[in-house]
Amino acid sequence: MTGPIVVINPNSNQAVTDGLSEALEPFRAAVPIECLTLDEGPFGIESQRDVDQVALPLAALIERRPDAGAFVIACYSDPGIDLCRATARVPVFGIQESGLLTAMARGDRFGVFAIAEPSIRRHMRYMRRMGVEQRLAGERALNMSVDESARGDGTLARLTEVGHELIGDGAEVLILGCAGMARHRAPLQEALGCPVIDPTQAAVAMAMGAVLA
Repeated sequence: MTGPIVVINPNSNQAVTDGLSEALEPFRAAVPIECLTLDEGPFGIESQRDVDQVALPLAALIERRPDAGAFVIACYSDPGIDLCRATARVPVFGIQESGLLTAMARGDRFGVFAIAEPSIRRHMRYMRRMGVEQRLAGERALNMSVDESARGDGTLARLTEVGHELIGDGAEVLILGCAGMARHRAPLQEALGCPVIDPTQAAVAMAMGAVLA
C-alpha cells in the first residue's frame, strides 16, 4: 500500500484545514489522506508576498515526509509548486492547476471565484502560463478575507450572488478560487444549478489516480 496523500494548507488558519479535511472525507474510503496546516504560514495567503514566503517552508515540510504517496498544495495560488516538485520524490499537485483542468473536462468555459481583486492578477498569470486563459468566461472577486470565506456567516449568499454573475458571463462550470471555500461547494452547486469545482477535491482526485495506478 502506498503512503498517504498529504494535503498541506499553506496558511496557518486551522479553520481552513478543517473545512477542506471535511470536504475530503468521502475520498478516505479509497486512500489514506492527511490534512496538515503549515504553522509558519500567514493566517491567510492574500498577497504575492504571502505566496512567496511559504515556498521554502512548504519544501521543508515535504522533505520531512518521505512516507507520502503524493502531496497536494491546498492554496489556489499554487505557492512554491515548482520548488516542491523539484524537492519531492512523489507527485505534487497544485489546486489551481488541478481545478482548471477538471473544470475544462466538465464544460467549455469556466468561471472563477476569487477572494479579492489582487488575487485575479495572480490567477491570470498562472492561466497564461498554462495556456488556458481563452477558456475563461470570467473571474470575479468576493472581496472578503480567507478567514471570512471559510467561516463567515454571509459567505454562501455572496458566493451565490457572484455565481449568478459568472454564469451571466458565460461560465458553464465554476471553480472555488480558495481552499477556504471548500465547505460551500455542495450547497452552492445546488443553488446555482451548474457544476461547482472544489479545487482541493480535484487535486486529491488526481493524486488518487497517481497513487492507485
